Amino acid sequence: MNGAGLVGYRRLVKPTRALARALWAAVPAALLLAAAPVQARAPAVGGEVAVRVVSYNIHAGIGSDGVFDLDRQAAVLRALRADVIGLQEVDVRWGERSRWLDTAHELGGRLGMHVSFAPIYRVGGREFGVAVLSAHPVLAAENHRITRLSTQTAEPAPTPAPAPGFGEVALRVRGAPLRVYVTHLDHRADPSVRATQVAEMRQIMRRGSGPKVLLGDLNAPPSAPELAPLWRDVTDADPHGSTHPARNPVKRIDYVAVSAGVRVRGAHVAETLASDHRPVVADLRLRR
Repeated sequence: MNGAGLVGYRRLVKPTRALARALWAAVPAALLLAAAPVQARAPAVGGEVAVRVVSYNIHAGIGSDGVFDLDRQAAVLRALRADVIGLQEVDVRWGERSRWLDTAHELGGRLGMHVSFAPIYRVGGREFGVAVLSAHPVLAAENHRITRLSTQTAEPAPTPAPAPGFGEVALRVRGAPLRVYVTHLDHRADPSVRATQVAEMRQIMRRGSGPKVLLGDLNAPPSAPELAPLWRDVTDADPHGSTHPARNPVKRIDYVAVSAGVRVRGAHVAETLASDHRPVVADLRLRR
């Protein structure tokens, strides 16, 4: 990614010192141990660094019961003890459904993690998109544009057009570099927009060097023809389980995928009804 793009799109959590002190003062001491970033999440193992990553569509904080509850989602994520989390369907002061909250930074604060938010839509002061939460500092971030068929246009027949919302962050995990991408592909039955999005994501990821992880809701099963080109560049971690709907799931549309230089040690689907999707969890190894 180029320097100009990084500066233009960077959205990291940077609370003032006074605000940070006020927030932490309100948290019981017993919770701080669970919420603080734990470097032991990514120990060195035989010259490699262990990294746990999660991909989770949080449905704007709303569970399968239709109730908005960020505390519930934070508890689910905290229990997974992830180093890096990719979130989809993230509201930032979007509306009443999420109580006008900045759900990305609310979750980041509850978990004690750094936040990089990449909006797909901006409508006035309202934003909706994807985010990366990281136990390790975000060194750089960029919000790439890929083709989208907008759900926010007033036109009766919107046409596909470039729009932001393909997030990329650069991390260093105990000496090991890692690029993390987070995405949310088109949900329609017609696969044409998804096929275009896959082609564009592949081009963008190829520009980045080093080991890479892709986290996202691809809105298609692993065998979908429009995803086939993606599997030439990255490997599906394959958690051997379905992710949607969260209650009695029948298909997997949520993914962790890795490039060369990243080894998958194991993956699974976490059972929870805190969203309408279930999270995918993968344990990875990076070379130091």
